[in-house]
Amino acid sequence: MPKITLLVRAAGEQGKQVLRQYNYRNALPDSVEAHKELKELIYRLQQDSYLLASADTSYLRNDTLHVKLYIGQPFVWAQLRNGNLSEGILVESGFREKFYHEAPFKPADYVKLQQRILDYAERNGYPFASVWLDSVHIEGNKVTAALMVEKAFVVTYDTLAIVGDTKTQPKFLMRYLQLLPGQPYNQDQVNASQRMLSALPYIKVSRPPQVRFARDKAKVYYFVDDRQANQMDGVVGFLPDPARKDKLLITGEANLNIRNIKGSGKQLGLQWRRVNKGSVILNGEYLHPNLLGTPFEVGAKFNLLKQDSSFITVQPRLQLAYYTLKYGKFSVFTEWRNSRILSDASPQSLQQFDLADAQTTTYGLNYLWNNLDDFYFPRRGRLVELQLSAGAKKLLRSPDLEKSFYDTVDIKTTQLGLAMRLENFFRLGRSSALLARLSGEALLNDQIFLNDMYRIGGLSSLRGFDDYFFYASSYAVSTLEYRLFTAADSYVLLFYDQGYYRSNLEQSRETDYPYGVGGGISFSTGAGIFQLVYSLGKSEQQPLSFKYSKIHFGITSKF
Repeated sequence: MPKITLLVRAAGEQGKQVLRQYNYRNALPDSVEAHKELKELIYRLQQDSYLLASADTSYLRNDTLHVKLYIGQPFVWAQLRNGNLSEGILVESGFREKFYHEAPFKPADYVKLQQRILDYAERNGYPFASVWLDSVHIEGNKVTAALMVEKAFVVTYDTLAIVGDTKTQPKFLMRYLQLLPGQPYNQDQVNASQRMLSALPYIKVSRPPQVRFARDKAKVYYFVDDRQANQMDGVVGFLPDPARKDKLLITGEANLNIRNIKGSGKQLGLQWRRVNKGSVILNGEYLHPNLLGTPFEVGAKFNLLKQDSSFITVQPRLQLAYYTLKYGKFSVFTEWRNSRILSDASPQSLQQFDLADAQTTTYGLNYLWNNLDDFYFPRRGRLVELQLSAGAKKLLRSPDLEKSFYDTVDIKTTQLGLAMRLENFFRLGRSSALLARLSGEALLNDQIFLNDMYRIGGLSSLRGFDDYFFYASSYAVSTLEYRLFTAADSYVLLFYDQGYYRSNLEQSRETDYPYGVGGGISFSTGAGIFQLVYSLGKSEQQPLSFKYSKIHFGITSKF
């Protein structure tokens, strides 16, 4: 295949020294590519302040393109003064006159400065602003000019419009996205609103929002459709019965979630779970957005855990949340936790001080940031959730414990809690994705009892083990999960869960690194989404064996 050699010579000794600093291809497949490479070299010189760089002569002889290049002197700013920029623009754009005194004149730097000024104008109600250089004077290779901006006229939001098959009320979306009539137009706000819509489970965004301007008003159109998000489902699990190895223990779970009640964004959820024989979990949640017409969301949660015949814990929670366009959701909450020993708890647990009656009142902060591309079947994006809580724990006197026990412990203590969840979805191709997840919690208190601890294990945390198999005062679970999509709402999966937990009891301390492996399938049927997961787990308490394998399956019905 014939090749063309690009031979470039610069005029003057200074030009030759400058040219030596630039690398370019000198062996090209044809003359068209050689001319493209020459244009790219000239463009790079001009972007580096050599504004007069050009090819004086060029000719093709045999297989060589000969070029005589004129580079010239680099241009510099003698002065770029502020023409009429306000203090707000100066701060947001970072413009300072001293930065443009005897500094190289680089067109790309000026374009970036211009764009920062225009971005500031677009965020503050001036989408039709323009920026230019005035009183330009060039003497030799030095440039003097004044930086000017014309804001034109202020633009405010008009009403918000929804296009699509949805019952969602424009009033709710307007407050949720904080696009209020009469408020100055903000382009960043419109861009961020699509991410906020993707975080809602009950609507699907069909196309990016559009803005139509009419004089000094901006009307934003959102293209959304309702998706089946109300949930009623049940899952059945078959586990080996620890009491009778020749039989299986049947566990179960039932969920009811009603979302976007009357198109107002309100949500109600109930969950019932039978973890093992005699152990039951009951969870409830209610979310009320736009409290009294504000961007705040109020929520109430309830959790009840009955652990066989040992103890029962009731844990209600109230929270107040605020959504921001760029930085996610911030919440403050207060939680009351009441844990009581049941009358038929084993005397051995009481004698070893594993259990204790206690009341805990905590206050905390929660932060959630989510830009996953889909609520149910994400393939790309990131989720970050962090939580910090602090409060007071008070031990309650139990008639089943000796009075001397309370002489050896602190009745009132301070308790701290930390929690995090990090998820990242990497799209590997048109039909596959990789999930990397890290989640964990830590309970900080010098007096931790068994009924204070976190519970991990099972389908929702560490697969390959019974639900709530481990007691932990602190834990972390990392996950790698490969998903191969066979349809938009169907996939097969392979996963590996690596866990760590620490149990700090007064009488015993335990640390382990359990892990779980397995696979599963999820696909849509006429009745809902069918799910099946098969897993194996290994820990110090459970060997890696098919004998201890776990099978979970169920169907999620959405309406």
